[in-house]
Amino acid sequence: MMLKNKNHPSARTNNNAVLAGFLGWTLDAFDFFILTFIMVDVAKDFHKSLPDIALTLTATLAMRPVGAFIFGLMADRYGRRRPMMINIIFYSIIEVLSGFAPNYLVFMTLRLLYGIGMGGEWGVGASLVMESVPAKRRGLLSGLLQEGYAVGFLLAGAAYYFIYPHFGWRMMFFIGGLPALLTLFIRSKVKETASWKSHKTSDWREYFHLSLKHWKLFLYLVILMSAMNLISHGTQDLYPTFLQKQLHYGPHETALITMISMVGAIAGGLVFGSLSDRWGRKRMIATAVILGIALIPLWLHTGGMAVIASGAFGMQFMVQGAWGIIPAHINELSPGPLRGFFPGFAYQLGVVAASFIAYVEALLAQHLSYAASMEILAAAVLIFAAIAILAGPEAKGINFIREGHDPVKSVSKDLS
Repeated sequence: MMLKNKNHPSARTNNNAVLAGFLGWTLDAFDFFILTFIMVDVAKDFHKSLPDIALTLTATLAMRPVGAFIFGLMADRYGRRRPMMINIIFYSIIEVLSGFAPNYLVFMTLRLLYGIGMGGEWGVGASLVMESVPAKRRGLLSGLLQEGYAVGFLLAGAAYYFIYPHFGWRMMFFIGGLPALLTLFIRSKVKETASWKSHKTSDWREYFHLSLKHWKLFLYLVILMSAMNLISHGTQDLYPTFLQKQLHYGPHETALITMISMVGAIAGGLVFGSLSDRWGRKRMIATAVILGIALIPLWLHTGGMAVIASGAFGMQFMVQGAWGIIPAHINELSPGPLRGFFPGFAYQLGVVAASFIAYVEALLAQHLSYAASMEILAAAVLIFAAIAILAGPEAKGINFIREGHDPVKSVSKDLS
């Protein structure tokens, strides 16, 4: 998936940026999804209900805009490398401390802090990668970058399968400190992008004036990312709990099905990301979302394990297929001087808007069932996502570096 001509210095630099962005998002997602596998055990040890523990997921998601705001501003002012290194070290430390939490209050506080770190990583990493790769391959490499999220979920499932049965839930958080080692690679191998150098500004007044100038675009991005986060967290966060509580699967079966679903997610991100380079961003995102709606009955089927695994694979192929296009799509829509801040902050505000989904699913499941709860909410948010993407603009293939180029000028009419 890396770029050609690897002996060329610029190609090596681009490859390193792609690898750093991919691993940063992979390890961030790994640290987040660890909790989704061990909610039952954490609730038992802290003498809390499952909705109480689901609320810590909501707390993490709710704090992500704070991280996106802080690290996004840093990325536009100081470059992509240093903010990314600081971010990774921060969330790694908080993850380890979560494993030492003595009670629910401390655990909740640490998950709030973790949300700041998680919120800062995506925007900085996405701008780094999208500014480093050729325009004609942004869709494919966008899919690769975004599916670091699915790879992180897959690794969390593997840790739950191999490590949890022997060492318990706290060890799951301790291994979450490993991402800190990635900063050594970033420091030695990753360079700043030409796009950031051409657009950077030291005038904060001008910077915020430009932000206000594009408020309509920003509002649209927040709506779009709200829809995208609803379909992601609405189909992922409580799925392991559905397998455990309604289908009565043990750790191995739960981990295996989840890992199969994440293989589907990775494949979907790469396939739809690549297709978007040819057929356009909006068309392929909408196609994936609509196909996801059709797969809901199979996804929540209560038959044999093979049927359930195929439904999980298919749903995440579509959901993460749509997501795989997002880094390229919203970076292309964002103004050059704001590209560290705009995509990440809009994304994380969308996370806040979607942060209630796991909690609502858990509450509704107490009155209906996990399958019924997830079926109703998934259908609603997938329809909303299809409408949001089709109603918005597209700026596929714009030039990130060209002086004086306004990447949203060509789509301003769509937002009027």
